[in-house]
Amino acid sequence: MARTRRSPVDSSELFPIRTVANLTGVNAVTLRAWERRHGLIQPVRTPSGHRLYGHEHIESIHRILGLLKKGLPISQAARALSASPQRSRAREPDHWSVLRERLIAGTARFDEQELEQTYAAALALHPVEEVTDRVLLPVLREVGRRWQTGEGSVAEEHFFSVYVRDKLGARFHHRTRHDRGPAILAACLPDEHHEIGLLVFALAAHERGLRVVLLAARTPLEEVPVVARRAQCAAVVLSATLPPPRNVLGEQLSDLVSRAGVPVFVGGAASVRDRDAIVAAGAEVVGTDIPAAVERIRSALVSV
Repeated sequence: MARTRRSPVDSSELFPIRTVANLTGVNAVTLRAWERRHGLIQPVRTPSGHRLYGHEHIESIHRILGLLKKGLPISQAARALSASPQRSRAREPDHWSVLRERLIAGTARFDEQELEQTYAAALALHPVEEVTDRVLLPVLREVGRRWQTGEGSVAEEHFFSVYVRDKLGARFHHRTRHDRGPAILAACLPDEHHEIGLLVFALAAHERGLRVVLLAARTPLEEVPVVARRAQCAAVVLSATLPPPRNVLGEQLSDLVSRAGVPVFVGGAASVRDRDAIVAAGAEVVGTDIPAAVERIRSALVSV
């Protein structure tokens, strides 16, 4: 019977070999060979003999892969790894960086299968909210940066944006509906086609007990008060990433605030840049910190 070794990490942070293989790209047969022949990546064993791996094991696997890419045979890689583990660890990217790099590389190849495998591997290790915050959204920003600097292309940005929007949209669609709690109407400002931030907000608001009526991008502001009344919403939340046209904030937003009959909040990057105009229109700015914005809106509605 295999002996059970104590885990170098908390037992809640141990993962089966198939998950580690999917995450690192090293198949289970190779992982077992590294363990048996070279004494590498010694996993924790359950009483029944099953292998379990922690984050330190996963980091070691990536360090080995880096050495192999440099042309070292596995035997020399094993010696190099054991000779200076701390120095090697400092040079290697962390677990989250590896996930992000895989998504960026898959996007550059327009490889949806790579995106799916990486996303699935991340979800096997972490809650979906954490994967969104620490992987999907940072990669989306990086892909956008690469497009702006010429390192990437607009096609790459569109490809990954569609992927992220589909994932967030599916989560919102399959959420458990609340029967109670204040309802809010969430929409983008006119001419705003970046709705990913709005989807992230909608999911966060749902988690905090708010019922969300979600409209698509480019919704005319003159229709928002009608929808808010029909859906019996207690507030309107608008998302703005790009600078809106002057008449939107100077005329349309003021008209919306006067007709809505409920508080109107505006968030997103443009809300920070155009804070004075939004406040002058009678709306409240909630900025770009989504959790803080949700709490601010929730507190305002609960206290009414």
